[in-house]
Formats: sequence, structure tokens, C-alpha cells
Amino acid sequence: MLEVGKKEFWFVVGSQHLYGEEALQTVKNNAAVIVESLNNSGKLPYPLVLQELAVTPDTITKIMKEVNYRDEVAGVITWMHTFSPAKMWIRGTKLLQKPLLHLATQFNESIPWATIDMDFMNLNQAAHGDREYGFINARLKKNNKVVVGYWERENVQTQIAEWMDVAVAYNESFSIKVARFGDNMRNVAVTEGDKVEAQIQFGWTVDYYGIRDLVDYVDAVEDAEVDALFNEYKDLYDFDYGDYEQGKWEAHVKVQARQEIGIRRFLEAGGYTAFTSNFEDLHGLQQLPGLAVQRLMAEGYGFAGEGDWKTAAIDRLMKIMSHNIDTGFMEDYTYEMAEGREAILQSHMLEVDPGLAVNKPKILIAPLSMGNREEPARLVFDGKAGDGVVVSMADFGTHYKLLVNEVVAFEPTEAAPNLPVARVLWEVKPNFHDGIRAWIEAGGGHHTVVSLSLSTDQILAWAKLVGLEVALIK
Repeated sequence: MLEVGKKEFWFVVGSQHLYGEEALQTVKNNAAVIVESLNNSGKLPYPLVLQELAVTPDTITKIMKEVNYRDEVAGVITWMHTFSPAKMWIRGTKLLQKPLLHLATQFNESIPWATIDMDFMNLNQAAHGDREYGFINARLKKNNKVVVGYWERENVQTQIAEWMDVAVAYNESFSIKVARFGDNMRNVAVTEGDKVEAQIQFGWTVDYYGIRDLVDYVDAVEDAEVDALFNEYKDLYDFDYGDYEQGKWEAHVKVQARQEIGIRRFLEAGGYTAFTSNFEDLHGLQQLPGLAVQRLMAEGYGFAGEGDWKTAAIDRLMKIMSHNIDTGFMEDYTYEMAEGREAILQSHMLEVDPGLAVNKPKILIAPLSMGNREEPARLVFDGKAGDGVVVSMADFGTHYKLLVNEVVAFEPTEAAPNLPVARVLWEVKPNFHDGIRAWIEAGGGHHTVVSLSLSTDQILAWAKLVGLEVALIK
């Protein structure tokens, strides 16, 4: 399984020396309580680490420089316990190159009307400090996230947790490397894109390899390794022999097992976390990789067909953001237009992510009209139900645009005995006609990444961090 390395977030509390050392000690104590409570809440995917109080420009600048330098620090969460003059924050905030969340909260939930005095007011003036601090972030155009609410409340902790996942994905995006096995599918427009601009704006590295480079890795796999992996398949999936003789069926499946091992080794050797294939470019491969690709997607690798490196990178990005839960590559295929049942059937020739499966996948082999190779093995299953978000990226020549559509996935109720591929069904928002029209008019492609675990807000938060135009359909 592809794992993201150890990550943490720094909790920085703003104040100033004006209130005296006793007040600052209270600020420190209160901040420690909040950090410990949030870390013990079970809500946050990554730990918070409390830093020294931000009471001077030098301290703030030092903290932000250290954040940039340390790879394990994915971002900063700030809290204005008291008023903290914002000029102190300018240098450090300008230098900060990682995501920033402004937590607009207060240590006490309610105002103690019976005892409140000016000492309490001076110590607990987040409402005052938030506005001063918010102004400087807006003026500096930091694209920071603001979460408002009492820190012990579940909805506030959920917002922090979701932002943490976005922040980690933002940082990891600069390490996404896509291996393209072959070029883009000929004559297809939407899979093209400016790779240099993508690396500048999103951090993605996209490299081309001839198929022979991959074939060398596949051919080097030992038969004993293939047999061992095939035995793993027996424990994980149902086998559907169809009309094939068992020995021939197993031989075809073992081709995919050999490809799985070979592709994984190629990607690991080059530090790649996403890849593409192209059925028009299969020199030296017995089959178009199908089951092999599905298995690698299940591990967390990003993927897209027909050389679509943009979608492969988005797939990896969203897998990082979602912890690889219910997230995967998809393609619009066929409309259901019966009145009252309008939906879109999502699938692909072979490569549908098994992380979206609602039932136990089965392995079958079937002819493939494209690619001019042996009948490839693939995993077949039905997709899960749930509220989701569908994402596609398009290069418009002058800029990139992110297409985002909210959907409702549902489990198929009718069998499709002659369909030899996995299938996912969903309804688009706001409705079938308006949603599809808006997608087409905005230039949305047929390759997408769907997630039933991420929220639209998380996708928009990432887009904001990278300065990306968004067409939102909901």
C-alpha cells in the first residue's frame, strides 16, 4: 500500500507582551489544553504540535521558516487567544509556503457574566484578535482556511480534520510523479495538457516511457512470483471461468499477475505514484493491463487510461486526500434516460478501481475489441452507493480548469450478465439535464475521479491553494 510519510501540524498561538507574563502563562496553559484535547479526540488524522507563543516578529518568522524547512510539517494552525498586532505577522506569513488554517475560537465557550472584568476581556479577546489577524492574511492573499466555532465541538474538529487531509495532499502533490507508458490516445483532445505548467502550478512530474521499458520489467518476473500472487487472488476474489477451459483461463490471469509485479517494480524504481497506459501502444505486452492496473489502484496508485496523465495525477492526489477510501478513476459511458430514473453508467474497458466495490469482485476474462492482444483478465463488481464528488481537469490553453460535480451514487438493481466490466451508477446534481449540460458547457472531460468520502469543500480548498479556476456544479 502506498503510504504518506509521517506528518504533523504546528499550532501557533498569537498574543503580545502588553498583557504581562502572568497572562502569557495562562495563554500557554490554555493552548496546551486545547492541543492535548484535540489530539486525544480521535477526530484528527494527524497530530498537532504546540509551538512557542507568537509574541514577536522574530519568533513568528523563525517558526514559519522552520515550517517550510521541515518536510514532516504539513501546515500551520493559528489561534489568536488575545489581540496580536498583525504587523508582527507580515514577514513570517509572507515566507510561509505551506497551508495555513486560522482557527477562530475561544478557550471559554460562554461569557462568565457574573465575574467578567477587564482582565478577562484582555485575556480572552479572540473576537478582537481574529479581525486584526484576518486582515493581514487577506491583504497578503494567503488563500488560508478559516474555521469558526468552539474548539470542543465535533463539527469544528471535523472541519480541521478535513483541512488537514487537504493540506497533506497539497504538500504531497509536489511529489506526484506520473509514468506514461506510451503516448496519449491518438486524436483525443481532452487528454492533452501542458506538462510544464502542471509542474509549476501543481507540482506534478510527468515522464514518458516507451512500452519496451516496461516490458523488460514484466519479462524479468519469475514464474514462482507469479504463482504466489495468483494464490493470493484465490483468497481475495471469486473466479469466473465462463466458457474458458480452466488451464487457459489461469494462464490469462497469470499474465496480469506478471504485469502487476512488473509495473509495481517499475514504479517503485522510479519513485512514481501514478501512471497511464494506452491500448494503442502495447508493443511486447500480451494483454492490455486490466486486473494488474486495478490491483495497483487499490494500493493507492493513481491511474488513467489513454495516456491521460492529468486524471492519473488527480486520482493520486484525491487518494492521498481521502486515505484511499472510496476514491478512484472513472469514465462516463452510457446514459440511463428513462424518466424518473435518469443516471450515468460509469465504467471503463477494464480499469475500474476495486476500492469502489460494494460486493466481492470476481475475476473473469473476455475478448477486448481494442488493443489487438489476448483477452485480458479484469475484476468485475458493482459500485457502492453514497454522496460523492466527481472531478476532472481540463487544459484550456491559457489556463487549467477544474470541473467539480456533486453526485449521488447508487447500487445497481438490475443484473448485466453480458457486461464483462465493473460498473458504477450515479445521479448528477442538481438534476440530470442541468448537471450534464453544465458539465459539457464548461468543457468537462469523460475521464474523472470520483470520491464517496471527500467533500466538495475539500476539493475547493485544494483548488484555492493552487490558484485553480473551478466550475462547480451542485
